[in-house]
Amino acid sequence: MARLVDVIEMMIKEMLDENNGAAVINRSDLAERVNCVPSQITYVISTRFTNGQGYIVESRRGGGGQIRISRVQRMPGTSYLMHTINSLGDTISQQEAEIFLLNFVDYGVMDSKTARLIKAAISDKALSGIDSDKKASVRM
Repeated sequence: MARLVDVIEMMIKEMLDENNGAAVINRSDLAERVNCVPSQITYVISTRFTNGQGYIVESRRGGGGQIRISRVQRMPGTSYLMHTINSLGDTISQQEAEIFLLNFVDYGVMDSKTARLIKAAISDKALSGIDSDKKASVRM
């Protein structure tokens, strides 16, 4: 059985697909449809629909909890790779790295087998012998 956050993400992505990459979502209505609290919708949007994942999110204050989500136009894989390289700092968390890997697969920069291999190599478990405060630097 799928987790609730995965179901919410899937529903929002379906809305985006049905509306040419842009959708206005009412948090309360969507929460009612999936039988959860509106803050759970907010959590999914803030963690699964970020700029780094290719989305623009606009919150409409006073509009009954409406949120507009737009999918950014996909750029060619090589352009996305250069954009990613230019946006990286000196460190990267495991979660951020995993998001980039998913996007690399989506953009055709690498295949899923390679992404899984890299994901395993940069995991906290694989880096367990390294001090916690240095893991983010080692991933770079």
